[in-house]
Amino acid sequence: MTKTHSNQKTINTKPYIIAICGASGSGKSLFTQNLVHRLQMQCADMLVLQEDRYYRAQDDKPMAQRIITNYDHPNAFEHELLKAHIEALVNGQTIDYPEYCYQTHTRKPDTQRITSSPIIIIEGIMLLAVAELQPLYDLTLFVDTPLDVCLLRRMLRDTAERGRTIECVAEQYQATVKPMYHQFIEPNRSQADMIITQGGDNQAALNVVTHHVQSQINLANQQ
Repeated sequence: MTKTHSNQKTINTKPYIIAICGASGSGKSLFTQNLVHRLQMQCADMLVLQEDRYYRAQDDKPMAQRIITNYDHPNAFEHELLKAHIEALVNGQTIDYPEYCYQTHTRKPDTQRITSSPIIIIEGIMLLAVAELQPLYDLTLFVDTPLDVCLLRRMLRDTAERGRTIECVAEQYQATVKPMYHQFIEPNRSQADMIITQGGDNQAALNVVTHHVQSQINLANQQ
């Protein structure tokens, strides 16, 4: 069900940062939602950031070029901006959180001004693949789901929410999603503090993570 490491850091005066990683369609978002719900029941204040919001702006590229971008490669993300934003939040500063449009394949002009929180959850596919980001995390979770299940979920999501055809989703999955998973995501699975199986509804894993985070908050409040 889960794999735990013993090198987890405790909260002091800085926010406690949780990175939730895994393949596209693995259940990261659902696990994040369920975790947020549980922590809110404990009256914990938190902030959720999505790595997808940090896809690079492509306003300078024609649509034909935007469409063929490999969105499953680390270079598709502006991780340097994500790193700067995490560091700003750690220092109690506000950030201008970007918004991304999947129809136009670029950033929206508007941003969202957000402030820091005692708990910051970051969810995305490449969070463990970027060495510069790893020292910022206090707890790392890898949602491990069979790739055939991930593909089915991605088809349902992309056809319903992003205006894609089944053929387009299948072609992209074979061309970039699956090979990039094996090249960049799966090799970093062993770096995670916990491996979450059975997707975002794994109640036992949610119990463990909720208890751990709450214990870290209690420990910080006693210091």
